[in-house]
Amino acid sequence: MKKMLLVLTNSIKYGEKNAATGLWLGEATEFVDEVQKQGFAVDYVSPQGGFVPLDPRSMKSIDDASFAIYEQRQFQEEALAKSLKPSEVNADDYCGIYYTGGHGVMWDFPNNSALEKISLQIYQNNGYVMSVCHGIAGLLFIKDENGQYFVKDKKITGFTTTEEYLSGKSSVVPFFNEKIAEKHGAQFVKKRAFKSFAVQDGLIITGQNPFSARSVAQKFLENV
Repeated sequence: MKKMLLVLTNSIKYGEKNAATGLWLGEATEFVDEVQKQGFAVDYVSPQGGFVPLDPRSMKSIDDASFAIYEQRQFQEEALAKSLKPSEVNADDYCGIYYTGGHGVMWDFPNNSALEKISLQIYQNNGYVMSVCHGIAGLLFIKDENGQYFVKDKKITGFTTTEEYLSGKSSVVPFFNEKIAEKHGAQFVKKRAFKSFAVQDGLIITGQNPFSARSVAQKFLENV
């Protein structure tokens, strides 16, 4: 069976600030809905494994299909309660890896060597490396075997600096994804704030914001 690996955050708050964040639910469930309809199985991993918190704001805007997935006991257990640790993942089992967002990922996705190794192995096996919204933070710091940033010279997108200001979180995030992407040599592209947009560069597919999860999945499905 074709299998996908979804990466979820363990971060429950904005760094040291006592304000709740976590996974933006629709960025996982909308992608899962698309790929499961095409026969893909899905596993879930997080930097530490185990519990995955939900950003409470994300519960206000999920569609019926997403809520149906959220209601599934399997999703609640495998994604939200008992996500895999990176050490429990065999990269050879997957044809793609997808980094979900939510502000929490800004603290625990960057510079996670175990997740980076999994991503590079999937990529080297001709698998797809994907992200949506803040999930791009998981790709921005990966370096290849030559010490070059994975995103260098790649066309990518993610949550923009403008969107960060519009969301009211510009003062609490540890960095701006758009600025780091450009600093690390990527070709960062974007469209109108908070509108669905995804871009593909070879085996890398990225989406701009929470409204782009289905677009990322659809681009992936067009290739497999």
